[in-house]
Amino acid sequence: MKKALVCGISGQDGAYLARFLLDKGYAVVGTSRDAQMSAFANLDRLGIVDRVSVASMSLTDFRSVLQVLVRHEPDEIYNLAGQSSVGLSFDQPVETLESISVGCLNLLEAVRFLDGDIRVYNAGSSECFGESAATPACETTAFRPRSPYAVAKAAAFWQVANYREAYGLKACSGILFNHESPLRPERFVTQKIVRAAVRIAAEGGGRLKLGNLSIERDWGWAPEYVEAMWAMLQIERPEDFVIATGHTVPLESFVAEAFAAVGLDWRDHVETDTALMRPSDLQVSRADPSHAEQMLGWRAELRMADVVRRMVAAAQGGDPG
Repeated sequence: MKKALVCGISGQDGAYLARFLLDKGYAVVGTSRDAQMSAFANLDRLGIVDRVSVASMSLTDFRSVLQVLVRHEPDEIYNLAGQSSVGLSFDQPVETLESISVGCLNLLEAVRFLDGDIRVYNAGSSECFGESAATPACETTAFRPRSPYAVAKAAAFWQVANYREAYGLKACSGILFNHESPLRPERFVTQKIVRAAVRIAAEGGGRLKLGNLSIERDWGWAPEYVEAMWAMLQIERPEDFVIATGHTVPLESFVAEAFAAVGLDWRDHVETDTALMRPSDLQVSRADPSHAEQMLGWRAELRMADVVRRMVAAAQGGDPG
C-alpha cells in the first residue's frame, strides 16, 4: 500500500485529493498546523474524516517538517498548504511569501536530506503568468506575477524546478488555473456569488456587491483537477504541467449562470463596488492545457456552466461532488 502525505488537507483541494487517493487504495496522512484542534470540516463533509490519519506540521518550521517525514515515511507528498487567497495576499504579503515559498523550500530540503526517491507535487498557480490575453499560457510561457500570492507561487515553482534539476528530486509543480467546488470558503468570489444567489432566491430579494465583473478566467471543477495532481507523480520523470479547461469566460457570465440557476436575472440583484477592486488584478487569464492531455491523458470534462450548477445544487443542500 502506498502512503501519501497531503500538506494542507483541510482545504478544498486537500479534501478532494484525499478522497481520490483513498479510492486508489492509498494510506493517507494529512497535515495542518494543529491537527488536534482542527475540525477538518471538508473531510467530514466528504465522509472520509475517519479514514485519514492526521499530523501537526508547520511548513515554515524545518524541524517540524523533518519530524513528520521521518515518522510517516510517505511515498508521495502533495504540497497544497500555504496562504491560498490572492486578495488576502495584498493585506498579508509577508505571511503569504513565508507560508508558500519558505514552506515549499523546507519540504524540498527535508526530502533531499532524507530520501530523494519520495515524489513531490507542489501546487503552482496560473496567477504566476500575469496577463495572458493574447496567447494562452502553456508550460513555456514566462511568468509576470502581479500579486504577492503570485510572487510567492512563482518562487516556489522555481525552487521545485531547481531541486529537480540540481539534486535529481522527483518533484513537479501543477500550474493550476481557477478550479472551484462547494468546498470553497465564501471569501472566494465564486462561492460568494453562488451563496448570494441561493440566499436571494430563498429570501425573495437582496443585493450582491462585487468588484470588477469584466475579468476573464478559466474555471474548472476541483475534483477533476486533483486527478491531474496524482497523474503528474505517476510518470517516470515528473515535470510541470498547466492544468485548465482551455475555455475562458468573463466573471459576468459566471454571475449570470449562478442567478439563472435559481431562476433570477442577475442584473436585478448585483451592483459594482469599487471598494472591492484589488490594487492590481489580471484582466484576462487564458490557458493551453494540451500538454497535460498529451502526456498524462488528462482533460477537463466540466466547463464553467457545469461547475456553477453543481455549486448551486450543493448550496441548496445537495451533494458536494
